[in-house]
Amino acid sequence: METNDIKRPPRFANEGEEAEWWAANPEFVLQEFERAKAEGRLGHGTVMRMAAERRAASGRVVALDAADIEIASKLAERKGVEREAYLKELVHAALLKEAEALDQSSAA
Repeated sequence: METNDIKRPPRFANEGEEAEWWAANPEFVLQEFERAKAEGRLGHGTVMRMAAERRAASGRVVALDAADIEIASKLAERKGVEREAYLKELVHAALLKEAEALDQSSAA
C-alpha cells in the first residue's frame, strides 16, 4: 500500500504492532505534515498553542512568571503544603480582600 493511499493509521492491538506499523510507514508523518501545510493548518508551535488555548478555555489555567512560581514554591514548602494548594489559597484570600475593599468603597 502506498503511503499516499493511507488516510489514517489503523487501530493497533498492542504497542508492538503500532511500533512495527510506524517503522514500516515513516513517510506517513511527512505526508500528514505536507497535507497540513497545504491546508494551512501547520504553524510554528501550533500543537502547543492549541493545547494551551484548550486549557485556558477551561477557566482553570493561569500563567505565571517563572520567578513567581519559584517564590510560590519556596513559600509553599515553608508552609508544608503543595504549591498549587498554596496558590489557590493565596488567590482566594486576595480576591476576598479585593471584593471587600470594593464593597466598602461602593458603600461610602
